[in-house]
Amino acid sequence: MNFRKNKQISTILIGFVFSTLIYIAAIGAIAGSTFINASPALAENFDKQNLAGKDLSGRDLKDSSFNASNIRQANLSNTDLRGVVLFGAHAERANFEGANLSYATLDNIHAQKANFTNAILEGAFMYNAQFQGATIDGADFTDAFISYDEEKIICDLAKGTNPVTGNDTRDTLYCD
Repeated sequence: MNFRKNKQISTILIGFVFSTLIYIAAIGAIAGSTFINASPALAENFDKQNLAGKDLSGRDLKDSSFNASNIRQANLSNTDLRGVVLFGAHAERANFEGANLSYATLDNIHAQKANFTNAILEGAFMYNAQFQGATIDGADFTDAFISYDEEKIICDLAKGTNPVTGNDTRDTLYCD
């Protein structure tokens, strides 16, 4: 009887060890493929930098940070700015035409007379943003967080349809 019990225990232990080895090998393969060919982070840090008048057009700047930066009159047209942080940035007369600012943080941005023609600002957080005199023709503000006071100001400027998303600017702002 002990022989049968020992054989059963041995079979269970061998199965357990074999399963554990396969599990460890699988985890090692996943980890190895993840870290061997890992690419460096592409986000850049432009915090508190003076980029006034710089040409940053057409670049991939996803998840970059421009906190309190001076980007006045900078050219950011057709730039991938998804997830960027522009908290307190000075972007007066900056060109964001055709830029993708989805899920970006534009809180306290100074964007007076900036050009947001055909920009995508889906899900962007822009509470206390200042857009007086900005051009927003064809901009898509779907699910953007905008203060009620600023929304009233930009609704007066809103017109057009975004050529990428097909959404009407006034509709994405819930303008009357």
